[in-house]
Amino acid sequence: MVSIRLKRLGAKRRPVYRIVVADGRTRRNGSTLAQIGFYNPRANVIKGETALTLDVEAARLWLERGAQPTETVLALMRRAQVFAVQPVGT
Repeated sequence: MVSIRLKRLGAKRRPVYRIVVADGRTRRNGSTLAQIGFYNPRANVIKGETALTLDVEAARLWLERGAQPTETVLALMRRAQVFAVQPVGT
C-alpha cells in the first residue's frame, strides 16, 4: 500500500518534515516515490518563515491513485485545503 507520510529532517530537538509519498513497507526515512510538501512545526511566522508548503495538485493526484495519508498528514492536508470544494463553471 502506498502512503502519504512525514519524513523527519533537521537537528536534534528542531525537527522539520518533508511530506512524501512512499511504499508502506519502507522505513520512515527510507526511499520515497515523490516529495509533495514541507512542514516546519517550529516556523516563526513573524520572521516570515513558512510553516506548511504543500503541492495540492500532486496530493490530489496521489489520493486519486489510492495513496492513504497518515492521521497527521490528513490534518495538514485539511489545513492546506486539499479537500476544498472547487467552484463549478469558474
